[in-house]
Amino acid sequence: MTIGVIGGSGIYEALTLEHVRTETVSTPYGEPSAPLTVGECHGHEVVFLPRHGEAHSHTPTDAQYRANLYALKAAGVDRVISTNAVGSLREDLPPRTLVVPDQIFDRTKHRTPTFFGDGVVVHMGFADPYCPALSAHLAASARDALETDPDASPAVVEGGTYVCIEGPQFSTRAESEFYRAQGWDVVGMTAIPEAKLAREAELSYATVAGVTDYDVWKDDREVTLEEVLENAAENRASITAVVDRAIETMPDDFESDAWHALEGTINTPAEAIPEETRERVDLLAGHYLDD
Repeated sequence: MTIGVIGGSGIYEALTLEHVRTETVSTPYGEPSAPLTVGECHGHEVVFLPRHGEAHSHTPTDAQYRANLYALKAAGVDRVISTNAVGSLREDLPPRTLVVPDQIFDRTKHRTPTFFGDGVVVHMGFADPYCPALSAHLAASARDALETDPDASPAVVEGGTYVCIEGPQFSTRAESEFYRAQGWDVVGMTAIPEAKLAREAELSYATVAGVTDYDVWKDDREVTLEEVLENAAENRASITAVVDRAIETMPDDFESDAWHALEGTINTPAEAIPEETRERVDLLAGHYLDD
């Protein structure tokens, strides 16, 4: 198995990787946010990619989502652990809590959410946006890691809805109150289109999110970059412990429905797909188009 990890550079620096090498990958969707860092962790091959680039130079809107997921697929990754910073929409989810969400609500406006198009139409199911098998493993790893690490976060919550906003600005008070009224749990800027593209690439994908703030629904609250960065730094040790435990205990008999997500979803006859498009999506869907 090969495990992909998407997150900030602090996560990579804290993981104990051996036999590390860097791979520069070009994709039909442009250059990834950064070169891939490949190494071994607990006997498993791990491929790390910083979502926003090595110097956090990509905004949530212009991060290289398609190139990133394509590059991980090309590197042989079949499951991806994503890490996120989020705001809380619930009183009982204070900063420095960890959440493993199971649902997403998409409020983005300016992002390309698919690898396909240009002569090939794919209608893919996305009812459960995170892989249930990997999410369950990640949540169990979180509970285990946080019980044994006295410096880690005090709580992990399994399940919940992540509402993904466009950013890079934080929410208005009206938006924050609206999200709470819907019963959603956390708000962030990077789950979409990453989760959609992971599913189209037939990658098992799950997220562990660290709460950094209460958004702006609390009276007299204002989200500041200083607060977000301070709590994100505090969350880093907890998230790293969770990711490390998830890698260490990843089962050999792991199975994911995501690995067959494109089956029966391609609505365009193979002979009608332009050759240039077929070449571009060959890594993702070639085995379906050749049948």
